[in-house]
Amino acid sequence: MGVETLPKEIKGLILSRLVILLSIVLLPIAIFLIYNLADFNLWFSNDSTLKVGLIKLLCPTVFSVSWLFFLILFAGRFSDTLDDIDRTISVVPSRLKFFYGVNAVYILFIFVFPFITPFISVLSFASFAWRLTTFNKERWEEDTKISTITWIMMVIFALLPLFCSILVLPEYFVLSDFLWNDIWVPILPYLYITSYSLFTSLAIGSLIILFMTSGVAEYEQLFEEPSKKQKFWNVRILEVILFGFFLMLDIFEFTIIDLFYIAGFIIIIFISIVNFIRGNSQIKSFKSHLLGYFIAAVFIGSNVLFTTSELSQILRVWSLIISAVLYIFVFFYTFLRLD
Repeated sequence: MGVETLPKEIKGLILSRLVILLSIVLLPIAIFLIYNLADFNLWFSNDSTLKVGLIKLLCPTVFSVSWLFFLILFAGRFSDTLDDIDRTISVVPSRLKFFYGVNAVYILFIFVFPFITPFISVLSFASFAWRLTTFNKERWEEDTKISTITWIMMVIFALLPLFCSILVLPEYFVLSDFLWNDIWVPILPYLYITSYSLFTSLAIGSLIILFMTSGVAEYEQLFEEPSKKQKFWNVRILEVILFGFFLMLDIFEFTIIDLFYIAGFIIIIFISIVNFIRGNSQIKSFKSHLLGYFIAAVFIGSNVLFTTSELSQILRVWSLIISAVLYIFVFFYTFLRLD
């Protein structure tokens, strides 16, 4: 049996709670920015005043309120999901979870979040009506019937977000084009540079820990006691320093960075083999992170082996997508299975 993982804290603040709080603050800002920067048009009118009122004010207001209600309503569950996700993702090395999490946020925000917003809005407004009409209900039995007034209020409240969804639904192709060409494509080079530097620094840190733990990266096992992780703080500091160093080399286009990337690629392959072979032989309950390292190897390998080919771009994009989809799937799976 593994040791239960405690919520991570930063100076007494529970990290998962802090993430939810930041989401509550930043999501409405992001929604207003998207609907005011994207060139949405009304499909039934060319009136500029009507466009500003409906597209740039009403829609982002309704969608922002919906997400705020949804996040506040499930704040505890979202927070517990973030705390529990480390125990759920057994195929991803913990030392690479930060990178995969960043990728997942990009994919989730650009490709998933806009398309589920109308659905969330309808549910939120209907739920809000439910709570308004049943707040004085002290006890619910299995055979309790929902009153007609409650159903009517839920339908009435859902009409506004449904109307906003119909307004922007034909423009979602415009939104997809905007998010892809104006947001995703421009940041890809910077994301690649940051990712390569992060991966290489983590690979070197993992190699050091591999030798410190006699051939098995104990730090990456989910059942490891938190107290034993403290001895690796010096490695974490080294990883941060190396990350900044590699990032600087790549930004200023020093050619020596390619050698470091190649070294990181080799180290990742080496660690995956050693962890898999020695881990299974030394620890019966060893959880292999082979898939996580494989994705890492594909990502860095596409850069160091196919630098100038079109195959490099394809491999890099797919490695980003695979890692993000993996994280998003596990997040929703953990969210739904919590008691």
